[in-house]
Amino acid sequence: MDLVGIGVLIMGIGVLIGAIFLARTLNNLSSVLNGVDKTVERLPDQLDDVMKETGQLLNNSNDTLADVNKKIEALSPLFYIVGDIGESSRKLTSSLVDVTMAMKKDTNEGKDTTRRQDLGGLYGAIALGYYFKEKRKALKEINNKDEISA
Repeated sequence: MDLVGIGVLIMGIGVLIGAIFLARTLNNLSSVLNGVDKTVERLPDQLDDVMKETGQLLNNSNDTLADVNKKIEALSPLFYIVGDIGESSRKLTSSLVDVTMAMKKDTNEGKDTTRRQDLGGLYGAIALGYYFKEKRKALKEINNKDEISA
């Protein structure tokens, strides 16, 4: 055998090994594609099941939402009452804050007056009592106006 024959024999063995390797690879690819085929065949049934469950979930959600709406509708008057109470307490509190701030201002004015005029203990107490009396009258007038407007 000469060198050409040996070369052809080596090439033939190489092609045979390549063909065996390619056959095994294609066989593995074929089994993978068969698995994909089976999965794709089951896909429509699985999608039908998912769609049925999704429809049931939507129906249950609608029923739950309708139930919640009924319950909230029943509670709405309670929320209105709580809101009215909050608004009333806010008005009362703001009125009390206004009166307190006015009394604080007037008592500070009375204190400043007694210090400026150097009136002393008895005159200062009389002036302070007078301011409290006037503020009490003003407070009663404000409360009467609030009761009339309420």
